[in-house]
Amino acid sequence: MFKDKKASPMPNAAAGETIIAQGVKVEGDFHSNGDVVIDGEVSGSVETAKSLRIGETARIKADVHAQNAVISGLVEGNLVVDQMLELLSTSKVDGDITTGRISVAAGAQINGKLSMGAVSEPEEDEASEEE
Repeated sequence: MFKDKKASPMPNAAAGETIIAQGVKVEGDFHSNGDVVIDGEVSGSVETAKSLRIGETARIKADVHAQNAVISGLVEGNLVVDQMLELLSTSKVDGDITTGRISVAAGAQINGKLSMGAVSEPEEDEASEEE
């Protein structure tokens, strides 16, 4: 009976979602291979290979890198979003943004430089300059 439970993998274990709930504070570098939802506070850096959702109650003091992101809270730091960035009406970003595509709702605040297009191109250019 116990052997069967240990032998069977958890469903969707590879596609897990990490949630930092309201009232939770995380300090340091945060890395994830799955989706991330932040409603609490994070300082340091945030990186996910998948999607990031920053809730209205979230307060982020970190550089952020994600494949896709939806933001409705405060981000103080630079954002790099490889594909699609959505800034909802309650979002406030104090930092530079680099993204493939962006959607900005009325009321969203951006204080920084915005760069759009293929996110990976500058890295390739730097590599060719070093050669």
